[in-house]
Amino acid sequence: MKQFRDKAGIIQRVMPRYRVPFFDLLAAQCGNGLTVFAGKPRKNESISQAESLQSANWVHAKNVHLFSGQFYLCLQLGLMEWLEDRDPDSLIVEANPRYLSTPRAIRWMHERGRPVIGWGLGAPVPQSALTDARLRGRQRFLEQFDGMISYSEQGAKEYRALGFAANRVFVAPNAMNVRPISAPQRADEFDGEPILLYVGRLQARKRLENLMRVCATLPNDVKPRLQIVGDGPEKSRLEQTAKEIYPDTEFTGALFGEHLAERFKKADLFVLPGTGGLAAQQAMSYALPVVMANDYGSQPDLVTPVNGWLLPPNDDVALQKALGEALNEPGRLRRMGEESFRLVQEKFNLENMVDVFVHALGEVQH
Repeated sequence: MKQFRDKAGIIQRVMPRYRVPFFDLLAAQCGNGLTVFAGKPRKNESISQAESLQSANWVHAKNVHLFSGQFYLCLQLGLMEWLEDRDPDSLIVEANPRYLSTPRAIRWMHERGRPVIGWGLGAPVPQSALTDARLRGRQRFLEQFDGMISYSEQGAKEYRALGFAANRVFVAPNAMNVRPISAPQRADEFDGEPILLYVGRLQARKRLENLMRVCATLPNDVKPRLQIVGDGPEKSRLEQTAKEIYPDTEFTGALFGEHLAERFKKADLFVLPGTGGLAAQQAMSYALPVVMANDYGSQPDLVTPVNGWLLPPNDDVALQKALGEALNEPGRLRRMGEESFRLVQEKFNLENMVDVFVHALGEVQH
């Protein structure tokens, strides 16, 4: 793996548990260390917070959360003191204009002639009456950065379309797992009823009620056992809804480590009917085909017709059709799962993600 010889810093709003392996692996490639500044999420976000980092140094921010929804803003107290104390040679920040403390940190770095890299999903063209004004605002925001790391090819394309230099835009495939060694072995036929697995937060935007309603419309011979892994503000309501419309639904709560791995190993198909997508990479590392909604730019990189079904957002008809096709052909699912595993082995893994970050850190210093 590539090495970065200097001292790196990263500013995060929060430190979710799933990011711990990434930060620790990145720290191992930074010769003079990596320090991360991150605070706590809001209570209603149901983000499983990390307890500690092993290789990276985590300094706890005091997050002040302002407003909510489309008006949400975050102020991170203690940021400038952290910069003064840790004195990073290069800085990576979330490219989100809602984080009010970030511009001051960028100015601090630039006053000392040090680069700052933004890290984000992309910058799609806003659809509103104020499109031109919002685009100019985004361009001014992006002009602060010396490089941009995108989760996806689509995100990188959007940054370049706003005028960012192509040689300073880097694509780091979003990943949770290291490169897998061997795939779970599954028979070409289902062992009883097929298992349809969801892993993630239980929120309205995940469209889990819609998923249960779609499962209820499937022919009896392909109706799956639906396993929902995770926690969140919608859990109680969804459990009650499941009793009424799809009783063959199991809510496990949040699972981690081997308990979660066992669910992936025993599943036949992974589904993400709403927003989000990072858990798909984890499912693919267990040789699972994926059905997911295309709600932001990284999904087309992950899911193609050879390893799954990429659906239009909020389209229950397409979801029903995809599940019906998938659960009718277990042999095809196994072949698609093998392709998922190959993609994770070759591209969508933490080693490749870290290599891109290290490469970007080196490039922006030149």
